[in-house]
Amino acid sequence: MAVPLAYNIRSAMQRWTSSLVAIIGIAGTVAVFIAMLALARGFKATLVSSGLPQNAIVQQSGADSEMTSVIAIDALRVVEDAPQVARRGTEPLVSAEVVVIANLPLRGGTGDANVQMRGVSERVLAVRDNVRVTAGRFLRPGLNEVVVGTNAGRAYAGLDLGASVRIGAGTWRVVGLFDAKGSAFDSEIWADTSVLNGAYQRPPGVFQSVTTRLRSAGDFPAFKAMLERDPRARLQAVREADYYEAQSHTVTTLITVLGGLVAVVMGLGAVLGALNTMYSAVAERSREIAVLRALGFGGGSVVMAFVVESMWIALIGGVLGCLLALPVNGITTGTINWQTFSHLAFAFRITPDLLGLGLAFAVLMGLIGGVPPAIRAARANVSRTLRSL
Repeated sequence: MAVPLAYNIRSAMQRWTSSLVAIIGIAGTVAVFIAMLALARGFKATLVSSGLPQNAIVQQSGADSEMTSVIAIDALRVVEDAPQVARRGTEPLVSAEVVVIANLPLRGGTGDANVQMRGVSERVLAVRDNVRVTAGRFLRPGLNEVVVGTNAGRAYAGLDLGASVRIGAGTWRVVGLFDAKGSAFDSEIWADTSVLNGAYQRPPGVFQSVTTRLRSAGDFPAFKAMLERDPRARLQAVREADYYEAQSHTVTTLITVLGGLVAVVMGLGAVLGALNTMYSAVAERSREIAVLRALGFGGGSVVMAFVVESMWIALIGGVLGCLLALPVNGITTGTINWQTFSHLAFAFRITPDLLGLGLAFAVLMGLIGGVPPAIRAARANVSRTLRSL
């Protein structure tokens, strides 16, 4: 015979002060737990959304990022001539690119940070059709002009439309602002590839990566195999989405591990609070427990009753923690991307599955905090307690 759920609810409400302490502790733990996971999820989503299904990134064979890759113009011709590459008329939809890291002052005089500056071709908007110019115009080839991503324009001083900014050995005019739908490109500055190479005294006709628009996503295996078989080029291809997902791995893992450690430490405190609440309940209700046992409720029913009560309190704390975490959803922050050593802006991303994980974590804390007091209640001496009435 099971103890009615209404009994557990009324019991928790009668001891509302001690229950409230446990609820607050669990709510705070769940809120931090969800916020840290949302931070990692937002960072990863920002990078992964940079990749399009039909796009591939070509690098030098053996390179693990654009920063360590070198592609000569002869190898670029091999990519452009590949039959899997999409075309606009007779033009292959490829963008030969270079990347440099520039140091710029942050807005508000809060110091400097690294920004990724990307040299692109005039065909880049056809290759990356998730990017659109929102103000001004796109840069003209051969000129010291730049277009600035949405987040870069907000984060760095001197990148307003029409402004001139000193980067490297050149002075650049901001001719346009672009939106990349929340992807990593929103944190970049784009310039013409050949002009950027010249400003950093790099040899002409040398690139670091080639972003390629394929005829379809299904053409990638054939495209990859073709490049690997060509002895002239020594190139490797990776899907654009896979490339940026790999770029997110280091920081995502770091945030998740640190967030997990914080959640565990706070969770221990919350469990201790739940233990204290339930042990107090056992001490205060020893006579009630004895009466329940005398009425025919077995030890297992008593254990289940106290565990359910603890989990009920924890669930309320979990729901409150989820509500406390929700306001951070969409808030933009930034950190350094350890793969490129540049600043990346991204938004907290709270999804239904993260809220579900938060509730599950709360219930787990309630279970851990409820079992020992429940066992103690079931082992109480019924006859001795009843004689004391």
